[in-house]
Amino acid sequence: MLKMNKRTITLTTEQYKEIIQTMREGFCGCRPNERIATALVLEGNLGLRISDILSLRLSDIVRDGDRYRLEITEQKTKKKRVFTVPLVIQQYIENYCLRNGIGKNEKIFDLTERAISKQLALVCDYLGFEGIGTHSFRKWYATEIYKNNGYDITLVQRLLQHSSAAITQRYIGIEPQRIEEAIEGHAQLL
Repeated sequence: MLKMNKRTITLTTEQYKEIIQTMREGFCGCRPNERIATALVLEGNLGLRISDILSLRLSDIVRDGDRYRLEITEQKTKKKRVFTVPLVIQQYIENYCLRNGIGKNEKIFDLTERAISKQLALVCDYLGFEGIGTHSFRKWYATEIYKNNGYDITLVQRLLQHSSAAITQRYIGIEPQRIEEAIEGHAQLL
């Protein structure tokens, strides 16, 4: 298992889009790879670790009234996690499975973490991005949720199932940001 999350940076939205687009289109010396692009899109939109994305089956997403829900046991922590899957993501997954002849009870991705990491490294090298690994997509998810929901660290903590808000703050790099903002905000020249 690759342990890159301590060294990986959080993606910007621009980097996320550029990586996914490049992965889908390919570039000189590198074929397009829709499968890996789709796995990374799911990591970035569900906030799951790549190991959990790779174990997903379409049957894991269950219709619950007028919404869809995903119930998994996280591989790393062994914690049970139940959450709503946005309709647009459920449809994205279902369409991907239909296009690729993937049955409801089959694993959606017949890939290894290593294969994804290697392809991601090629794309990032081509784009000139450093410090990005698969875990950068989960960090991007957490940071975007944080920014788009009134900077609610407790919400992100619950989504990621961290044991404390302090861990979540370090995870998404809030502490250094807040220190810099405090310093900048205090500057008062006479």
